[in-house]
Amino acid sequence: MLSKYKTYPLGNFIEQIRGVSYKKSDVSEVPKEGYIPLLRANNIQAGKLVFSDVIYVKKELVRDSQLIKKGDIVIAASSGSKEVVGKSGQAHSDYDCSFGAFCKLIRAKENINPRFLGYFFKTDYYSSSISNSVNGANINNLRNEHIDNLLIPIPSVSTQEKIANVLDKAQELIDKRKAQIEALDQLTQSVFLEMFGDLKNNRYNWPIAELGDVCISIKDGPHVSPKYTQKGIPFISVNNIINNKWDFTNVKYISETDYEIFAKRCKPEKGDILYTKGGTTGFAKYIDIDIKFMNWVHLAVLKYDKNIMDGIFLTHMLNSHFCYAQSQKYTRGIANRDLVLSQMKKIKVLVPPLERQKKFVSIVEKIESQKAMIESSLTELENNFNSLMQRAFKGELFND
Repeated sequence: MLSKYKTYPLGNFIEQIRGVSYKKSDVSEVPKEGYIPLLRANNIQAGKLVFSDVIYVKKELVRDSQLIKKGDIVIAASSGSKEVVGKSGQAHSDYDCSFGAFCKLIRAKENINPRFLGYFFKTDYYSSSISNSVNGANINNLRNEHIDNLLIPIPSVSTQEKIANVLDKAQELIDKRKAQIEALDQLTQSVFLEMFGDLKNNRYNWPIAELGDVCISIKDGPHVSPKYTQKGIPFISVNNIINNKWDFTNVKYISETDYEIFAKRCKPEKGDILYTKGGTTGFAKYIDIDIKFMNWVHLAVLKYDKNIMDGIFLTHMLNSHFCYAQSQKYTRGIANRDLVLSQMKKIKVLVPPLERQKKFVSIVEKIESQKAMIESSLTELENNFNSLMQRAFKGELFND
C-alpha cells in the first residue's frame, strides 16, 4: 500500500485465532442451556456482525480466546464461493458468543488502535489483496500468511485515534441513511398488513388461488449452459439481484442468436416477475427495466393475468412470509435446492379486488420515491466515505 506513513507487515500488530470446530451433534438451531451463539460467514454483512440466523454450540467446546471481544474482527476464511472469502465484520462490544471453523478472528495487539485496524479491513487495498491471493492460488481458503503479510501504514497512536474518529462520524451518517431506508421498508410492510390483513388468517376472506391459476405462463430459463460472449444480451442469474435490486457489475452476456433460441421458451419482459427456483428459492423481483435480457434456469419468469393481479402487488405477495413458507415446503434437495415449476404453481396466493391492489401500489410508489432520494444520498455518502478512508491510509488527512 502506497502511503506517506511507514508500512509494516500486519502480523506485527495482530493475533489470529481459529474458529470453533464442532460436530453436527454439538449444535442446536435454537437457544439452549449450556450453549452459546456461533457466528458463520452469513453473519458477516456489510462490514458488521449480524446476530440473526445463528446456530448454538456447546460452550464446553469454546476456548476463552474464542469468545468475541470488543474490537475483534471476524473474517470469512473458507467458503465454496471465492467472493465470500475475506469479508469481515468488527465487534463493537464484548459478546458471549464465538465463531465457526470456516471463520477466523483478528485481535489487535496493544501496539495498534483496534478501530483504526477495523477500517483497514474495509480498504480497497485489503479487498484486492485478498482477492488476488485467493484467486491466484486457485483455492477458497484464507491462510494466516495471507493476512500477516499485508502491509499496513502505521502513523502515531494519536493520529490513528484521529483517523478512527473521523471515519466513525462518516460511518454514523451512512448508518442513519440505512436506518431511514429500513424504516420505509417497514412502512411498506405495515401498509400491506393494514390493507390486506394477516395473509395466513385471511380475515378479509379474500379469494384464494394457486399461483398457476393467476399466471398465464410460468417458465424457467434455458437448462443448458450457454456460450458466453464479450458483449451482447445480458444473461441474468440470481447473483445479479442483490437486496431486491439489479446489479449488473459482473453480468455475463450471450449472443443475439442464442437469445432468439432461448426466447422461444422463456422471454422475460418489463412488467413480468422473476422468481428464484434454484439454490436460494422463493424470492420475487418485479421487472421494472425495459431491456432485452435472458435468465438462467434458476429463475422463473411469471407472466400474470393483468385482469386479476397487479404485478407489483403480486411481487409483494410472493415475498411475504405466507408465500415464502410455502415455497420452502415445496423446495426439494439440500445441496442442490430446487423449486420445480409444477410445485411452484401450487403456491397459494390471496386475490383481493384489483382496485384495492392498485391503491396499495400507488402508496408503495410514493414510498419508493422517497426511498430513491435517500438511496441517492446514501450512495454519495458511501462514495465520500471510501474516498476519505483511502486518503486517511495514504496519509493525506493528518500530518504525523
